[in-house]
Amino acid sequence: MLDVQDLQKIYTGRHRNVEALRNLTFHIAEGELVCLVGPSGCGKTTLLKCMAGLLAPTRGEVRLDGRPVAGPPPGMAVVFQEYGRSLFAWMNVRENVALPLRRKKLGKARERELVDHALEVVGLSDAHEAYPWQLSGGMQQRVAIARAVAYEPKVLLMDEPFAAVDAQTRAELEDLIRKLWHELGVTVLFVTHDIDEAVYLGQRTLILSKSPTVVQEDLTIDLPDERDQLHTRSSPRFAELRAHVYEQIQRAKHHSGDTAPDPVVADRTVEPVLQKTES
Repeated sequence: MLDVQDLQKIYTGRHRNVEALRNLTFHIAEGELVCLVGPSGCGKTTLLKCMAGLLAPTRGEVRLDGRPVAGPPPGMAVVFQEYGRSLFAWMNVRENVALPLRRKKLGKARERELVDHALEVVGLSDAHEAYPWQLSGGMQQRVAIARAVAYEPKVLLMDEPFAAVDAQTRAELEDLIRKLWHELGVTVLFVTHDIDEAVYLGQRTLILSKSPTVVQEDLTIDLPDERDQLHTRSSPRFAELRAHVYEQIQRAKHHSGDTAPDPVVADRTVEPVLQKTES
């Protein structure tokens, strides 16, 4: 569904050029939920903008369902970290969610149906007449997610969407994303700086090096599909995976695309320590 091939991004400046991304290659199959994590400043947002067609790469390409991404594609939606800036204060919840549907010219009945469904699945059916400034941060982010859901995308890109909310709200929103992913069958790439989140949410975790960025490891998350905040996070396997990702992030801080010793380890699974001990 989503292919990134040899992606490079160089920012040109008056005195020097900065290579943010270098030869990034990875693939996301239809219906996958993949998390992307890396050191601070490694270019996660730059990568996401290139994938969304908001920023032209220097070299390489992104393909959505086999077609090159040269601008914002109709089959993709993006949820940003700064949800407050993506919602219009003078529009109520319903109007904010319906806004991108105007381009599709679906008719009022179909538009109303999509908005109602999106608000229902994020738990905001009773808040459709409220304005963003009347809502908590978590509720505002639910509005942003509802807007993406109503658009009926094939691929959903999420750029650290829960970074600005409290821990309790973050846990609730994480479970909401997994629920929506199961119900809608959408392909999700979830960018985060939170290691626990990168392990809890996805089927795979892509670990990036520091800039200039390459994929340092493509890690399979072999947790059970049924997850919850209490039992999953307290399981020995979660602790093993979390420790491995943390170790790789620390390693990534010292290795860029120039020095990374093991670029792109594909579909790697961390062997469970407990199983090795029992055997």
